[in-house]
Amino acid sequence: MLTRLTLLLLLITQFAVAQTAPKPLRVGIAGLTHAHVNTILGRLKKGDLVLVGIAETNLDLAGRLAKQYGFDMALVYPTIDEMLTKGKPEAVLDFGAIADHVKTVRVCAPRGVHVMVEKPLATTYADAVQMAALARKHKTQLLTNYETTWYGSNHRAYAVAHTDKAIGDIRKIVVHDGHEGPKEIGCNPEFLAWLTDPVANGAGALFDFGCYGANLSTWLMQGQRPTSVRAVTQQIKPDLYPNVDDEATVLLTYPKAQAVIQASWNWPFGRKDMEVYGQTGYVNTIDGNRMRVRLKADKAERPMEAPQTEAPASDPFTYLARLLRGETKPDALTSLENNLIVVEILDAARQSAKTGKAVILK
Repeated sequence: MLTRLTLLLLLITQFAVAQTAPKPLRVGIAGLTHAHVNTILGRLKKGDLVLVGIAETNLDLAGRLAKQYGFDMALVYPTIDEMLTKGKPEAVLDFGAIADHVKTVRVCAPRGVHVMVEKPLATTYADAVQMAALARKHKTQLLTNYETTWYGSNHRAYAVAHTDKAIGDIRKIVVHDGHEGPKEIGCNPEFLAWLTDPVANGAGALFDFGCYGANLSTWLMQGQRPTSVRAVTQQIKPDLYPNVDDEATVLLTYPKAQAVIQASWNWPFGRKDMEVYGQTGYVNTIDGNRMRVRLKADKAERPMEAPQTEAPASDPFTYLARLLRGETKPDALTSLENNLIVVEILDAARQSAKTGKAVILK
């Protein structure tokens, strides 16, 4: 049986913990059509975030997700503006069409609301520049989420190249991303409707998966813009994807390096891996944890593993909450600076694929 003194000490401890624990971050959701919205809806019970509103006009979709995840349909509003007024979120997570990201920032930034979008940042460089100007003017965060940001292997690869300087100066980067195709893997129809639309998504596999390689290459090249961009796209499955490319290869040139981005809806299975070659060795990632490394003194490559904890957080939403509470430093992969270059690369790649000519970046 607890003594009165023990009980009093326990109550004091619980009160102190409650006083020091940060309040849950108030978040709103703009759009539910992106299948990645399941990642946020599936973790609401964790407690570090509280959902205060959803902007979605498709009430059938909202109803299905409400039934699946247990949120109240009273949280669903027809516009972002109404959701901001009534829900008062600190940050908005955009899970709509890529072309609509700019609309979200136009509404949120002037009201001091931070925004995290799913990759890529925008469908055109002009939109990306406008979004950046709004975020900077109103001093709000504008972040872009990629699954690969939270891979421990990518951060270990960066450390091998830059912190340890174990492979010498980078000479070539090759990034592979994609899967069998959005229809083949069973993406929901609301997602497919804009994912396969050249205006709403910007392109097909070129934007859907080319953005990963542009993001990682820009990071590994420590924020350098490439001097030129050349791209080739194909429609290998025009019967399934008549309006967008399903295969894309992008070549980025730098003064002393190249990056090759291979984005595809035609891989035999899903993949997100990369190869980084330096003057004296290489480091290749296999998945989120496994890697292969060979240095100049090695007779053969050797396996390496990196725990997920080498990434800045376990997931984008944990990172967002910590960042806005001042508990972690900004991460380069999600940053506005990196992702402005990403969209510049994608915009140039789309132009190059159309004209058959390299685009020189001024």
